[in-house]
Amino acid sequence: MNSDPTIKTMRDVLIEAIYKKMALDERVFFLSADFGAPALDKLRKDFGDRFINVGIAEQNLVNIATGLALEDCIVYAYAIAPFLTMRAYEQIRLSLSISAQVKPVNVNLIGVGGGLSYDVAGPTHHCLEDISLMRLLPNMTVFSPSDWKLAENFFDYSFDKKTPKYFRLDGKPVSLIYDKVGDLDFEKGFYELVNGDRTCLVSTGYLTHRALKAAKETPGVGLIDVFMLKPLDEKRLFETLKKYANVITLEEAFVNNGGLDCLISKILSDNQSGIKLKRLGVNDKHVFELGSRNYLHMLNNLDDESIIKTIKEFSF
Repeated sequence: MNSDPTIKTMRDVLIEAIYKKMALDERVFFLSADFGAPALDKLRKDFGDRFINVGIAEQNLVNIATGLALEDCIVYAYAIAPFLTMRAYEQIRLSLSISAQVKPVNVNLIGVGGGLSYDVAGPTHHCLEDISLMRLLPNMTVFSPSDWKLAENFFDYSFDKKTPKYFRLDGKPVSLIYDKVGDLDFEKGFYELVNGDRTCLVSTGYLTHRALKAAKETPGVGLIDVFMLKPLDEKRLFETLKKYANVITLEEAFVNNGGLDCLISKILSDNQSGIKLKRLGVNDKHVFELGSRNYLHMLNNLDDESIIKTIKEFSF
């Protein structure tokens, strides 16, 4: 049991926020694909009439969630990230992405286990494709928080915004990053955590923790955390990026395949920028090696030492 109050799981904090809203608003439903969490026991007990366990059936999860949303309910649908986004991709496309173009559909897909957070479970449980897949769909909001505070703060936005959303949550407890940050503009989609002068790290999700450590250990390096991968205020992000000569993207996802790196590359290209771009992530292969997350990061040049080495080599 973790006794440090600054380290929490994103899912438990988010479920607690949903629980509080369910006590106030009977339109809120919670659906699960036979996937539990410590914080879920109380919700299931107190709101059994609005908690639905559809079983290990992610495609059905999405369709039931859509049906409820089309009746003006606000739905949170919860499953393991790779199975939610890939097993049910056709249903997400047809029932949510297409439907949302003609009618408001407030379905919030909570995918737990983004990136390599299910490290020892192997490539079947890794989720390196979801950023690209979910960003591809029209009318889809893609949220990738770096800490539990962001996940908690995003709840009110998700409740009020009547569009389909995908929450890319980490599967492990994470430490606090946004403890001293005031009101966040989710429409803006990013936050400059460290102000630098020559090289800027642009990260999302768990790798923001590694990027933050690297920025602190390499003077002059800035850091931007992109927590909203779609939609994103690209104009304002470029205004923040244009003071830098070099940009390094970091993500627990496949690079050169539509993820964060491609989003940043598009922004730099659209603005005819001469900023140099370096992409860090997982290359075009599945990760079959077994070991801790740190070990898998080391194999893919995403560990602290490799990131700092890349900064030094790329910046000069």
